[in-house]
Amino acid sequence: MIRTAHRWPGIAALALVATLSLSGAALSVFPAAERLVAPQAAPGMSVAELAAGLQAAHPGIEQIRRAPSGRITAYWTDDGVAGSAVIDPVTATAVAAAAPDPLERWLTNLHRALFLGDAGRIGAAGGAAIMLLLTLSGSLLVARRVGGWRRWFRPLRGPLPGRIHTEMARLAVPGLLLSSVTALWLAASTFGLLPDQGAPPRPIPPASGLTGAPVAEIPALVSIPVASLRRLDFPAAGDRTDVFTLKTSQGTGYVDQGTGATLGWSEDGWWAQASETVYMLHTGRGVPVLALLLGVTALAVPAMGATGLAVWLAARRGKPRVTGNAAAAPAETVILVGSEGGSTWGFAATLHRALTRAGQLVHVAPMSSFDPARTTAARRYLILAATYGDGAAPASADRFLDRLAGMAAAPAAPLAVLGFGDSGFPDFCGYARRVEAAARAKGWQPLLPFATVDRQSPQAFARWGSALGAALGIALELDHRPAPPATVPLTLVARREFGQDVQAPATILRFAIPGTSFAACLSGSGFARFQAGDLLGIVPAGSAVPRFYSLASGSDDGFLEIAVRRQAGGLCSGQLTTLPCGGKVDAFLRRNPQFHAGNAATPLVLVGAGTGIAPLAGFVRANTRRRAIHLIFGMRHPDSDFLYGDALTGWLADGRLATLTTASSRGASPRHVQDALAADPTAILDAVRHGGRIMVCGGRAMAAGVAEAIARLLERQGLSLAQLRTEGRYVEDVY
Repeated sequence: MIRTAHRWPGIAALALVATLSLSGAALSVFPAAERLVAPQAAPGMSVAELAAGLQAAHPGIEQIRRAPSGRITAYWTDDGVAGSAVIDPVTATAVAAAAPDPLERWLTNLHRALFLGDAGRIGAAGGAAIMLLLTLSGSLLVARRVGGWRRWFRPLRGPLPGRIHTEMARLAVPGLLLSSVTALWLAASTFGLLPDQGAPPRPIPPASGLTGAPVAEIPALVSIPVASLRRLDFPAAGDRTDVFTLKTSQGTGYVDQGTGATLGWSEDGWWAQASETVYMLHTGRGVPVLALLLGVTALAVPAMGATGLAVWLAARRGKPRVTGNAAAAPAETVILVGSEGGSTWGFAATLHRALTRAGQLVHVAPMSSFDPARTTAARRYLILAATYGDGAAPASADRFLDRLAGMAAAPAAPLAVLGFGDSGFPDFCGYARRVEAAARAKGWQPLLPFATVDRQSPQAFARWGSALGAALGIALELDHRPAPPATVPLTLVARREFGQDVQAPATILRFAIPGTSFAACLSGSGFARFQAGDLLGIVPAGSAVPRFYSLASGSDDGFLEIAVRRQAGGLCSGQLTTLPCGGKVDAFLRRNPQFHAGNAATPLVLVGAGTGIAPLAGFVRANTRRRAIHLIFGMRHPDSDFLYGDALTGWLADGRLATLTTASSRGASPRHVQDALAADPTAILDAVRHGGRIMVCGGRAMAAGVAEAIARLLERQGLSLAQLRTEGRYVEDVY
């Protein structure tokens, strides 16, 4: 519900809100500029001194105005000719024209009324109301994503557009809340919708009929400093019944022009003071720093609109069409999907295809549409539920738990719940766990025990599919392969050969980053942003099946780099290891967030062998903050296939790499990486004790040996490898 209230008004009113925000941001510059250039009155200068000086310079003075910035403007009629100017209060000389800046006037008309008069003012007020709605609903969504208000500035994870959107929201919320509330107050005041609670005007006692009191000696003017002045109106020439009208920040007074006596004084009530404060808070007039802060906040609005739109479009693109989706009423199997970014829909489509091939009638729908009255033939329900942020419901699961709680009884057909999440979050699969707990409390019979898929693991999904097939009495194989995006040609710019002497040729290949569109740069899609550990998918000539290689570089490095071992008969490795500089391959990028080094300051232990060194080398290369990184690298022979040997030596010298341990399976003292781990476990155990992570990359046999060796080391310290895996502190990228 909250997400819907945030998304659709934001999309529908994006142009209006962006226009109001950009014009407001531009207007915020003028109060600061005005304060900088406007001559200021001397400290302690009285209204009497100011008025006397201007009266001497312009005997026909009619009015003096002081803006919140301190700018003094005078209006007069001399010899029948009207004049006005911005005045230096010290010298009483004109320093600038009184007419408002044309650009400021144009921007003000755009911001207040969109050049449409009262209709435009109503539209601008509607824009302010939508901004208030977006600010409040967005604040609730941010709090849900980070796990509560106390974690408001908790570090974020996930796709770049979503992170940018949330980061800007976290900083801009106070300013946007202030701007939208004050804008609605001013709009209501403009249309007379606010009650008039100001003090009633007091009747002015009759004037003495005398004239000529020296302005410099009038007590009321002598006692008021210029800093408190709002406006001083002089008596009309030749009218003995007229009086001085003095408006200050405290109230309004009337002064006899002949005797100098104060005829009446009316204090401003709290309502008038509140209105003046609201105007100041909205415009920043008199407080240029506030104006600039509000302007910067306003600039975040179109940026948040663009990133929010990018997130929405990415989610729509990420939701695949489920071909052959059965109608709800006759379906035997109902798959309910709770997805935020769209990836869980891909798993649902894979499950739908497999069950349909097994002869079942399958209906796929979002969890938000859950209604057992529409699925009367269902013999089983399968819920695939992701978790938004730190335990919140994803977009397509809105109000599912409310619907379930409102039911008199659970459906008769049994239920299996599969959670999708990231074990790096404390509340891993938190929403799916709450769904399973609510179903159990409702008495909904389980078809399978609750299970989870960490970081979109196809292997975990396949294991769950095998268990589901066994429960249904059918052979069920879930081979989930996300459809690869469109490829782009990559040009090879450099290559280095290794391993020829040990009959295991390997090559480090460096490609130029292809050009990216503005939309891709904005959304962070394609090759616009990537990190070491992400996957480069290469489609070899003569095949439609991509091969994936871990990147040894990030977009900040300015190139794409991979390491490839030539396999006997390998189509892709054969093409890559013989590719000349200037040659091209078709490729695409796939994010691999579960194998990123991250920005934490805790230590890293990197373990790799052969071409598995590639992403690990990328982590070290990017370690400009000198995080403690310990690398254990296995090779055949240091004289032949020590990949990145020169670079690692340099990084060791400049502090990006804390320690380097090598293991050679051939040579004078052959050993494997697991042997090196057992021989010197100090770095590993110290890193684990200080909250560090262990990251392993390489072949399956090597990874299995490393896991066994590390498990033994941890057991001696009363620690568990399984616990580290659960906490996301032991991760593997194996092939």
